Amino acid sequence: MIPTNERLAPGEAATRTAPARPVPLPDPPRFEVRRNRPGAAPGVYLTTPQSPHALTAPHGPLIIDGAGRPVWFHPVPDGELAADLRVQQYQGRPVLTWWQGTFHDMSHGRGVCHVADEQYRIIATVSGSAPADLHEFKLTPRGTALLMQYVPRETDLSAVGGPPSATILDGVVEEVDVATGEVVWRWSSLDHIPVTESDLPYGLLPEPYDYLHLNSVDEDADGDLLISARYTSALYKVDRRTGEIVWRLGGRQSSFPLGAGVRFGWQHDATWSAPDVVKLFDNATVDMWPGWESRVAWVRVDAARGETELVRQVVHPEHLCTTREGAAQELPGGGTVVAWGPIGRMSEFSPDGELLFDAALPEGEWSSYRVYKSPWEGHPEEPPSAFVRDGSVHAVWNGATGIARWRVAAGRSADTLEPVAEAPWDGLDTAVPLPVNAREATHVRVDALDARGAVVDSSAVVATGAGR
Repeated sequence: MIPTNERLAPGEAATRTAPARPVPLPDPPRFEVRRNRPGAAPGVYLTTPQSPHALTAPHGPLIIDGAGRPVWFHPVPDGELAADLRVQQYQGRPVLTWWQGTFHDMSHGRGVCHVADEQYRIIATVSGSAPADLHEFKLTPRGTALLMQYVPRETDLSAVGGPPSATILDGVVEEVDVATGEVVWRWSSLDHIPVTESDLPYGLLPEPYDYLHLNSVDEDADGDLLISARYTSALYKVDRRTGEIVWRLGGRQSSFPLGAGVRFGWQHDATWSAPDVVKLFDNATVDMWPGWESRVAWVRVDAARGETELVRQVVHPEHLCTTREGAAQELPGGGTVVAWGPIGRMSEFSPDGELLFDAALPEGEWSSYRVYKSPWEGHPEEPPSAFVRDGSVHAVWNGATGIARWRVAAGRSADTLEPVAEAPWDGLDTAVPLPVNAREATHVRVDALDARGAVVDSSAVVATGAGR
């Protein structure tokens, strides 16, 4: 367990005694780093480990470094999950954003989307006209957010072997003003994409029939939208003004022939890489049917000529195949970060496809649907905290970045503390062994030091319990 501390007033950290037993923070799931080679891009990895089969285990947004050490963990209430943690821009400043809520039918979520500042204060919560789905929460330069919803509707399914009146899940995309919560644009898939395009047979899964399964949305350079639908194995360019489909890439009614190597299936996370190049995570398989290795593919779409071309692709050296989830982020230097869904793996590749970083979650249905890598500077409102266990002082500062070392001061009273030990930062809970000559100390404090050795902040003084 990782104890935390109550908030202290400025200047109090070195003089006030903290509670002997701080409130614990649950330990996050740990990534096992299997490869960490030079050349990886700067920044931290942003993940949301989740297991719908172990909802009593700690869940929440998690930031880790290249050694797999936790930098920040935000536990969510029991029974809830988090998804899509990333660094975005809001009102000209970097923010953390994520979805939080409950999981439904092992395929979609009902919840809200949070925006937090560098101090990890939630400054906005967005959902739209209905509970937000977990698959997408993308901020725009206009102060709005693009998000998705799964909305039950009654429709005629006789064309796909169903009844004339049945419940279907309508894939909805909304653009919402972050500050006011006003829905400024709304698009319904059922109004534009017929059920006959679905590759998911009616009746294979329980109702409501999820004929489309939207899982990503991105803006084009011209302001239109690129929408990915898993159960049609197609991408749709949608005219923002009219809502009409401009073209389809893939699926049963592709607007273009698919060039050599372009064909994809059951895909996720389609975004624009360039004005005419789409990047997508090609699952190439689904739970019900066998498939091939999954990959990240870049496809050039020449709409004027009606041609498509595979530009490049990234595959894992172990030929990983993931039946659901999955995502890929292009890094500024040309590398790629990939989340491999329910396999519980995450990877970073160099611009030429070399595997630089590879990590795995504990086995047993743990996954991180998406993973991102970005520079991030966190400055928690709360000061550091300290506790003593098994002969070591644990220095804890959830979310603080730029900490190089921890210094421990100890003494026989709160007023007689002297430095006795130091250790490099080793995650948000760093254990610093007490030297033998300090084992009888009754009080301790930890000081967070930056790379120059300057004190960034200090914990309150903690009673060790020695001599009792």
